[in-house]
Amino acid sequence: DHRDLARELIGLAEDDRAAAAALLDVVGVSDAIGAFHAQQAVEKSLKAVLASRGVDFPFTHNLAALFQLCEDGGVEVPAELEEADRLTPYAVAARYGSRSPATVDRATALRFAAAAVRWAVGLVEP
Repeated sequence: DHRDLARELIGLAEDDRAAAAALLDVVGVSDAIGAFHAQQAVEKSLKAVLASRGVDFPFTHNLAALFQLCEDGGVEVPAELEEADRLTPYAVAARYGSRSPATVDRATALRFAAAAVRWAVGLVEP
């Protein structure tokens, strides 16, 4: 059922947020790796919110498209996530070894991830 999927996605988003947080001060790890986990946390948070509303979503890493689906579905995205789509390039760059897009630093990426998970938990859990 869609509520189970939403809860599963929240758990996965929490894991990625925790990974981004754990990597925050690790010198030997690039910003791109931390930002990859932050991107995944935001992506899974958005998909959890959509699933909780019974909204179908495509297989995509494009955060702007997922934000648009939320808004089209009548779900208001918080202002603190307004620029979180800057994480989108990290979904592919970190996974396939491309050069870092350098659109955010890892602390900013983590702030987006934490805000997205907090927002999604508030909408999915009640």
